[in-house]
Amino acid sequence: MCGIVGIVGQEPVAGRLVDALRRLEYRGYDSAGVATIHDGRLDRRRAGGKLFNLEKKLDEEPLPGIIGIAHTRWATHGVPNVTNAHPHFVDGVAVVHNGIIENFSELKDELVSDGAVFESQTDTEVVAHLLAKYRREGMSQRQAMLAMLNRVSGAYALVVIFQDDPNTIMAARFGPPLAIGHGRGEMFLGSDAIALAPFTTEITYLVDGDCAIMTRNGVEIIDYDGKPLVRKSQISQAAAFMVDKGNHRHFMEKEIYEQPEIISHALGHYIDFASHTVKPNQSDIDFGAVSGLAISACGTAYLSGLVGKYWFERYARLPVEIDVASEFRYRELPLSPSQAALFISQSGETADTLASLRYCKEQGLKIGAVVNVKESTIARESDAIFPILAGPEIGVASTKAFTCQLAVLAALAIGAGRARGTVTAADEKAMVKHLAEMPRIMSRVLNEIQPQIEALSRELSRFKDVLYLGRGTSYPLALEGALKLKEISYIHAEGYAAGELKHGPIALIDEYMPVIVIAPHDRFFEKTISNMQEVAARGGKIIFITDEAGAAASKLPTMATITLPNVDEIISPMIYSLPIQLLAYHTAVFMGTDVDQPRNLAKSVTVE
Repeated sequence: MCGIVGIVGQEPVAGRLVDALRRLEYRGYDSAGVATIHDGRLDRRRAGGKLFNLEKKLDEEPLPGIIGIAHTRWATHGVPNVTNAHPHFVDGVAVVHNGIIENFSELKDELVSDGAVFESQTDTEVVAHLLAKYRREGMSQRQAMLAMLNRVSGAYALVVIFQDDPNTIMAARFGPPLAIGHGRGEMFLGSDAIALAPFTTEITYLVDGDCAIMTRNGVEIIDYDGKPLVRKSQISQAAAFMVDKGNHRHFMEKEIYEQPEIISHALGHYIDFASHTVKPNQSDIDFGAVSGLAISACGTAYLSGLVGKYWFERYARLPVEIDVASEFRYRELPLSPSQAALFISQSGETADTLASLRYCKEQGLKIGAVVNVKESTIARESDAIFPILAGPEIGVASTKAFTCQLAVLAALAIGAGRARGTVTAADEKAMVKHLAEMPRIMSRVLNEIQPQIEALSRELSRFKDVLYLGRGTSYPLALEGALKLKEISYIHAEGYAAGELKHGPIALIDEYMPVIVIAPHDRFFEKTISNMQEVAARGGKIIFITDEAGAAASKLPTMATITLPNVDEIISPMIYSLPIQLLAYHTAVFMGTDVDQPRNLAKSVTVE
């Protein structure tokens, strides 16, 4: 979601703050702002839209100062405009905020009755007014900060500077992440370690309930009662990643084409390429001993978990309960300590997923985190970390993180099958061999299908509605294909289990309805062909994604047939992800949308 950066430095900070915000653009935002203290005075620049609008304003009106805070906003309370953009100022107090102040309405009524005048529609402004009120009542900066934190409730990362203290930045975390960066004679903070990578590699992560007082010489961390806390610093790997599109038009395109190499690295963490075996599980979760598995996640990560459910149940004979985290956390699902739970999140900070994790932990389950950020909150609160090793994913629409999640879940399911005696040594070697061959096959597919899909996407961009169908593990891919298309091209799309076609969606089929059918020549193929016949009989335009055997077996007319190599079932979800990603990407490009930062979306959803 929103990006936050702060610097207490020894040289002008406005330019460095904006550069750091640029590294957080992938999170999604609709306005940006920066504030500094110079000659005892707070000043700020804010702009709607993209960062270049803020940069233009800074070029026209430079902002001096060696201490400052900056923010990219993703609107929750109040429309996206300059007035609602952060930082918010009230009587010498400047605040930036990620999250939601749940009791803001109650606090706002109280403040207004005391004479406060609000300029924005945001929940954040109540924080600035509270701090200003406490300062007028004679409290010190620290006292005012703690008093405010004991009044607000919700999920928040808050960063504050006071006009009469040009040497200190204060921050607090309860939900959304905040990281402190340690420098030499200067200090930094950010909502993501990637933002701080140009400045430092030494990072301290705040945890829920932490308040930080940061000066040039270091940071003091206290709880909301003012009692000192100790948080260890660590070396972040964020600096190792270059956030650069290279020769590609968009980050999404780059990340699609990175997948063969990235997945090869990820698989190397879980399988032995020489012996074609899954490496021994060194985690605290014994898949051979658990009675069941609970999986929860949001968005694309949930869909990878849905594929994982098929694998764990088929290969490990392990019952799996799965739900989207926003539902899972409120279901009061009866769970047993004999079970384990897996939580999947690219960022490792997804609020609903984290809440679901904590619910399972309270029930005594061992917790596994399938995450891309090993220093994230979900990782830190888990018993076992299963990193997907995708590197930073900048495009809001997940691509390489999705396929890396799938690769990791496949390896875990095979390993669980061996541990439970449901996968033989011969089966393990055969499946791992297929996984080892997957990066090469992915490279071939990306090179071969791109021209056909680019041409097809031009035609697809003319339609307003699209259906996706699939069976087995191709059903979650149908859901993922529909999600990708609608989130970046804004074409309405829906994914269905192919067997559900007659239970409603068939009413939509006519000559204006493209139907994308994902059907490798597997044990479900003949059933899916029957559904295709029902579509063809009603004039539907079929885009058939299949393999060489499937293309040869089907005689039905299609709008297009995308033919992939024949592959084993264990790797088909990763291979078939490629055409649905490219189809969404090129369609969005033809429609002229903002591919990397689609409207209304954020990369990391750190509030409900």
